[in-house]
Amino acid sequence: MTGYLAAEGFVDDLVAELGTVAEVHGRLVLAPGPPRPAAWAANVWLDPVRVPAQSINDAARQLRARGRHWVPYSFHLHRRTQHIAQQLPAVDTAPLPFPAPRPARAPGSWMLLDEHTVLAAPHCTSPWPNGELTFQENHTAPPSRAYLKLWELFTRLQVWPQPGERCVDLGAAPGGWTWVLHNLGAKVLAVDKAPLALTLPGVEYRAASAFGIRPEPADWLFSDVICYPARLLELVRRWNCPNMVCTLKFQGPTDHATARAFAAIPGSQLLHLHHNRHELTWVRLASARQQPA
Repeated sequence: MTGYLAAEGFVDDLVAELGTVAEVHGRLVLAPGPPRPAAWAANVWLDPVRVPAQSINDAARQLRARGRHWVPYSFHLHRRTQHIAQQLPAVDTAPLPFPAPRPARAPGSWMLLDEHTVLAAPHCTSPWPNGELTFQENHTAPPSRAYLKLWELFTRLQVWPQPGERCVDLGAAPGGWTWVLHNLGAKVLAVDKAPLALTLPGVEYRAASAFGIRPEPADWLFSDVICYPARLLELVRRWNCPNMVCTLKFQGPTDHATARAFAAIPGSQLLHLHHNRHELTWVRLASARQQPA
């Protein structure tokens, strides 16, 4: 059995992605078998076990016996969960600076199924509590909050454009992603029919449609374009770029078929960032840079 903690608000999408599920507890979906790719999961609980607990103290003792660092998830019994968590070593949940290193290990996760049953997974896939990253935000310089998506992705991957690398940012306006790439020292071509909200040295702006520009040499392709995912898939297939980062924006029902087509592209990853809305982020890196998110 494997547990999949859905991104906030996307349990139905996770269930649809997994297909066969055994139980659903709030955002936690239990499915038979070993872990499988699940883009809509913020964190994956490996081999969770049910642990009888006679009391709050007993629950804390049972968890301490199975590991040192634990993060609770609760959708009910919040007060009891809080009392148990207070008896366990605290896990740092402070907002991160950017860039920040990836934690060396993932904390375990647990929840109360009922007052006397703990579901515990000492091993999880995400080194961040419940798979959620928050940052020390910059409220003045970036022209939109979209910059947080790139901060999160780069923190997860521990890979980002290096100084002097050429980046094409499609659908760049008002300039949140361009701002991030510029601050990393990259050379940026920002493409959008709408103008950027800021002028940055070393950034070339081109007033054009993301779908009208011809592919050109670049180290990185970025796209946060508002379009149907199927059209974005066509765009991705036209560009021969070593490193690509694109947002699949779902307008109306989730297009699971196109999401699967993106996930099937060799060497790529599909994931829901904490800062994504009804979106998924697709990334394909040059083989030498491949890192699991």
